[in-house]
Amino acid sequence: MEAIEVTDLRKTYGNTHAVDGVTFTVRAGETFGIVGHNGAGKTTAVECLIGLQRPDAGTVRVLGEDPARRRRALAQRIGAQLQESSLPERIKVAEALRMFGSFYRDAADWRQVMERWSLQPLARKAFGDLSGGQKQRLMLALALVGNPEVVVLDELTTGLDPIARRETWRSVNELKTAGVTVVLVSHYFDETEALCDRIAVLARGRVKAMGTPGDIIAQTGTGSLEEAYFVLEGADR
Repeated sequence: MEAIEVTDLRKTYGNTHAVDGVTFTVRAGETFGIVGHNGAGKTTAVECLIGLQRPDAGTVRVLGEDPARRRRALAQRIGAQLQESSLPERIKVAEALRMFGSFYRDAADWRQVMERWSLQPLARKAFGDLSGGQKQRLMLALALVGNPEVVVLDELTTGLDPIARRETWRSVNELKTAGVTVVLVSHYFDETEALCDRIAVLARGRVKAMGTPGDIIAQTGTGSLEEAYFVLEGADR
């Protein structure tokens, strides 16, 4: 069963083709990576997935719905942690979880979510006083408090130290265990290689390759996903 279907997606800003004919599907329960350097079109594609941007052409279906037309209904079924996500500096961890839980008809118990993501010791701590890893863990918990069927994570570990980054990886793997469909957007090739069942490699708004990390590495005759990217990115120069 396909949780997400994207066909010939196009989005242009002036003379810039941010997304130029992107097509991919994501199976239910899959962790799917969208990987590429800054400017590859990753964030624009994701914003079309969750209804923040309306495509200029092509079709997007998430859980069978058009997110541009059904954004409000899909918001009850999708969780998102976006690259620029933040909260007021003085809001407490427990307050944020309780507030976000109130937005959903079928929310999880925010206390259980807080416990699941090891946030109980931070319940009374202000967002501005959290470490980078703690903030990311909270933002991930907020993306999940609505019991989403699909969760979109955009540049989840940017700016984190290696320990916090690995902790966040473990959290993503827990989502897979729980059967949640995950779209992981990243410019860290090792991250998508470690976490994703399949990957779409984007460069200059186009899909250059798609498949398992192992398949893409084998197709390019390289030793890592990052090396494969440079081969693919330079192929049409």
